[in-house]
Order: sequence, then C-alpha cells, then structure tokens
Amino acid sequence: MPLSKPMSDEDELGMIHVYTGDGKGKTTASLGLGLRSAGHGYRVLMIQFMKGQINYGELEAVKNLPNFEIVQFGRAEFVDKDNPADVDVKLARDGLEHARKAMRERKYDVLILDEINVAVEWNLISVKEVLDLLETKPDHMEMVLTGRHAPQSFIDLADTVTEMKEVKHPFTKGVLARKGIEH
Repeated sequence: MPLSKPMSDEDELGMIHVYTGDGKGKTTASLGLGLRSAGHGYRVLMIQFMKGQINYGELEAVKNLPNFEIVQFGRAEFVDKDNPADVDVKLARDGLEHARKAMRERKYDVLILDEINVAVEWNLISVKEVLDLLETKPDHMEMVLTGRHAPQSFIDLADTVTEMKEVKHPFTKGVLARKGIEH
C-alpha cells in the first residue's frame, strides 16, 4: 500500500533546499540530488560559484550524462575573503545572472547554486540579490543552495535544510584535498 498518492511531474518539483554547515558533503549531496533527478529525465543545471579552472571530478562525470550541465564562475585561485578582487565579484555576479537567465528560459527543472552561501558571506553578491532570485523561481523548479554559513533568511525560506557537521576530517591532520574524493 503506497504511503502517499502518486503525484504528477508538475507537483513533484518546486522546493528549495539548503545544504550548509562546516562538514564535508554539501556539494556532494547536491550532485547526488542532481544525478538522481537527471536519472528521472529532469534537466539539471549546476552553477558553481567561486570554483573554476580546477579539474573537479564532477565536470568530467557529467560530460557523459544527458540532462546534467555544470557551469563554473570562479578562478583557480582562492578568493580573499577580506578583500575580494574585482574579478571575483564580477564572476559571482555573472553566475547570478546565468541563474536568472536559466530561470527565465525555463529549460531546466533543477537549479543547483553551488557555494552561493559562501559567495554571499564573502560579499561577492548580496543576500537581497539571492532572495530576489528565489522570489522569481518558477513554480516547477527545484533549487539547491550550498555552502557554509547559509544566511538565516535562506534557511527560513527553504523547504529542506541539511546542516553538515564536521566530526572528524583528514584536513585537520594536514591531508590536502584528494582527487576523486574532495575534488
């Protein structure tokens, strides 16, 4: 006996997720959601803020996946939190505009804004700009916002909020990001 009545595709999508916290797995969780969605024929766009020019494994993986696209808006260098370069601000704004365009065109069912919480915390884009984006979200579109330090307003607006908590991590022992695991 089913636990709930079957829903149409139009009823199934349309929620907002926030993956935040100091633990590992926020981007990974959003990739899993995207993979699952693509497997059901939904069109997925992941916009990666503050990431670029590094060979993240997901970039190669989605090349062979129909319905899943990743676009990066960042440099290989780390952003200076206290004094971000103009290029970092421009790239974040370009990423936000790319999200607006994707929403207007309505060619995606799932929109993942990877590391957008950090882009906000580091003043590359404002809380208000992201809230304005969320206000114009098409009803059918599922959205995911990832990154540490999600603003309370994002958490309040979201339907699903998951906080990743670091209990133990190799970084604390000096182990750098490993190919295929952390990037």
